[in-house]
Amino acid sequence: MLSRRGFLLTSALAAGAGAVPTGFAAEKSKDWGTVRRQFELDPNYIHLGLFFLASHPRPVREAIARYRQQLESNPLQTVERLVFGGPEEYVPTKVCNAIASYIGGSADDIALTQNTTTGLAVIYQGLPLKPGEEILTTTHDHFVHHEAIRLAAERSGATWRKVPLFDAYDSISADGMVERLRKAIRPETRVLGVTWVHSSSGLKLPLRSIADALAVVNRERTPERRVFFVVDGVHGLGVESPDIVAMGMDAFSAGTHKWIFGPRGTGFVWARPEVWSVMRPLMPSTSSAELFFAWAGGKPPDMPARATWFSPGGFQAFEHYWAVPTAFEFHRAIGPERITGRIHELNAQMREGLAKMPHVTLYTPRSKELSSGMVCFDVKGMTAQQTVQRLAERNRILASTTPYAVPYARVAFGIQNTPDEVEKTLAAIRSMA
Repeated sequence: MLSRRGFLLTSALAAGAGAVPTGFAAEKSKDWGTVRRQFELDPNYIHLGLFFLASHPRPVREAIARYRQQLESNPLQTVERLVFGGPEEYVPTKVCNAIASYIGGSADDIALTQNTTTGLAVIYQGLPLKPGEEILTTTHDHFVHHEAIRLAAERSGATWRKVPLFDAYDSISADGMVERLRKAIRPETRVLGVTWVHSSSGLKLPLRSIADALAVVNRERTPERRVFFVVDGVHGLGVESPDIVAMGMDAFSAGTHKWIFGPRGTGFVWARPEVWSVMRPLMPSTSSAELFFAWAGGKPPDMPARATWFSPGGFQAFEHYWAVPTAFEFHRAIGPERITGRIHELNAQMREGLAKMPHVTLYTPRSKELSSGMVCFDVKGMTAQQTVQRLAERNRILASTTPYAVPYARVAFGIQNTPDEVEKTLAAIRSMA
């Protein structure tokens, strides 16, 4: 059994990922029309909700189909070879390497999850919290981020607290938000959890500045009392700079099935090795040699923990996980800088157009430094849902509402969209005056 399941080789994570052909040459990516045609989007609509759940580009669809066919033809041998085979074929390593090469980290520090929600649970439930300690977060984060914190606090006996980052949308500043977080940290604070890009407003946080401020706090603390910096990064991944590890957080959770256009039901957690080492796994993993050999030997695994211990094990939608590297290769073929520039250009065009309309309240900051790929607004005299319904019914523009206590209308322009679609959307909203 140990021989057959060669994935238990301790050298598995050292294996190289190898290039994953996408069938999408870099020269083709220079034309945004060609990029758009990689997606099988209904041409009868303007799609402004693709951040919610991505349409797979052609290379990702084809990769999923290839792996699915292998599974349909011979599921036993396919899984034995690609999941339980030797390090040269071990696909989870290739997935981790693809992610690591994009975010600027090490594959050894990545755990594979199903989505951002699962990743946040892995982080917060795994951190060594105890009674008398506190998790600090903001009032602006998503329901699942707050729930991950609440559940972890209840189980550990810790407490949690939310603070606002600003008083009004027209008074937001990077320095002001950083200072508010710094002042909110108390002696009992052990975790600071924030969201990179807020799906409630389109606001983008200055992560590097927050990390620098937190480093000053931690210099006055012992290692056992340092504050962990946790980030929900799903709406920044694939939009902003991919140099995520360099931004200074301790742990980062994101799904790949939004702005990365990855297979649905795939995500990851990256954390520093010293953070993984003090965490405790939430569920069994089948990605670690240490865990299996310890079980086979009838003893607990030797500590410290590492990232592979935190990838949920068991049988999954393998064809989706195995196609994740293709999504990152697709991004690389286009160029992360070009993608960032294109998304910012389109959304800036939308923000500036809305800002000129007296019957519209714009909530997303107009500056590039504090905004990203979403634009949130209200039309006077209409609810957010009425605005979205009117765009869909009269103009075939698919927008969304923000799922928060106070909802806003929301649009998001990605690389599948065009400047003409921005103008058509502005015209539709202008007609609502």
